[in-house]
Amino acid sequence: MLKRGYKPKPWSGAHNCRVSVFLMFLTLMLVLVIFFVVFHNDSDGANPSLAYERPKQKWNSFDLLVHLLPTKEFRNGTDLIWQVPESPKGVLFLAHGCNGRAVNFWDKSPECPDCIGLPEERLLVLHGLAQGFAVITISSAQRCWTFGKEVLVVKDIIEWWIGRRKLEKLPLVALGASSGGYFVSVLATAMKFSSTVLMIAEGLFEQIDLNGDYPPTLFVHMPKDLYRQQKIDEYVEVLKDKGIDVGVVECMEFPLSPNTLADRIPGLDLALSIKLFELFQEKGFINQNGYMKKDGRKIKWKKALEEKKTLLLDNNLVSHIQEELNLAFAYHEMTSLHSDQIFKWFESHMS
Repeated sequence: MLKRGYKPKPWSGAHNCRVSVFLMFLTLMLVLVIFFVVFHNDSDGANPSLAYERPKQKWNSFDLLVHLLPTKEFRNGTDLIWQVPESPKGVLFLAHGCNGRAVNFWDKSPECPDCIGLPEERLLVLHGLAQGFAVITISSAQRCWTFGKEVLVVKDIIEWWIGRRKLEKLPLVALGASSGGYFVSVLATAMKFSSTVLMIAEGLFEQIDLNGDYPPTLFVHMPKDLYRQQKIDEYVEVLKDKGIDVGVVECMEFPLSPNTLADRIPGLDLALSIKLFELFQEKGFINQNGYMKKDGRKIKWKKALEEKKTLLLDNNLVSHIQEELNLAFAYHEMTSLHSDQIFKWFESHMS
């Protein structure tokens, strides 16, 4: 109880100083803890200076919006597979990379019995259809795209298909990955695209006579590929100097989790996804934080799977798993992870 007339003494200057120092110390410790949690990784994992984004969309994220119901045809010596949504607002041509085919973009169905629906390709198609784009895919004549006669062959196929479907008044856009990216960069000199996306490809701009009619170009690439990043940086300046709108999206590595493969791959359940994750941990393919130690193409995960007699895997899922492992390492792979930015780019150049 305070005595009558008692007045508490004000804090001394020394006391104030000690409190201030203590608060500063606590603040510093909090900052260090946050930094450690966000960026800590061991030496054989992710580069701590690069941010990552875990995949958000699952393989069935579009089930309530759209389904893959393609039509497959054969023309000019190659196959084309396409789908037109109700009331389309644009046309999207997708070009695969080396060793790819048009069938990679679509799920197996009675209409396309040899389609294989690779995880990233099918999600790009689904995103396009959900955004109101008619989507067409065409297979290259050889293992990779060529840049002479094949450009005119594909131009003829696309124009024939657009005319037959009465889509001439809609904006036309294109996305190509790797070899398909080089191909799209050349095709854009022969066709009128509203905009293009070159994925994990710097394009063939040293061989192209650029002018003001060349379409706005978005580079979607993986900075781990240092040579390609340097060339993209160079070509971004070349395009800007020509007055061509240009953008860049960087795709970073991300850690695997027990449910990653089940989330991304149709037909691969959670139980198998967990077992595969545990196998990758056991064999040292991923570090303690889930990051791939090497590119998916360079680890012997299929051999490890064969040795694991109790772990059975449908052979049809091998290429799907391979793609997701490559994507997680983020050196060179088709990706749907930045679909939102890709389609915003398309739509921002359609007016």
